Amino acid sequence: MNPNQILATETVEASLRDVGARLSKIRLSRNLTQASLAQDAGASVSSIKRLEAGENVSLDTFVRVLMALGLTGHLSASLPNPEVRPIERVKRDGHERQRARGAASVTKATDWAWGEDEDA
Repeated sequence: MNPNQILATETVEASLRDVGARLSKIRLSRNLTQASLAQDAGASVSSIKRLEAGENVSLDTFVRVLMALGLTGHLSASLPNPEVRPIERVKRDGHERQRARGAASVTKATDWAWGEDEDA
C-alpha cells in the first residue's frame, strides 16, 4: 500500500487526535507543562490544549509548537520529495513545471471570435 494514500477508514478527526496525542506524549517526555510549551511556542495555553485534544488549530500554531519542540525536520520529512523525476526533466529540457494543467479542456461558449464580422 502507498504510505501517502489516506486510508478509507481514517478520518481527518482521527488524524488530528493522533497528532495531538503524539505531541502530548512528546511534551510530557520532555517534562514540559502546557504553559511552558505555549510560552516557548508563542501560543496560548488554550491553543496547546486544543492541539493536544485533536481539535482544530491554525497551521501557524502547529508549526510554532513543532519549532518549540525541535521537530520541524520531521514536518518536511512527512511530505514526499517534490523533485521532478529525471525522465520528466529530460522531456522538459531541464525545466521544471511551474503550473498545473487541468485535465478537462475548456469548451468555447460560441464559435464566434473577434474580427470575424462579415460587415466589411
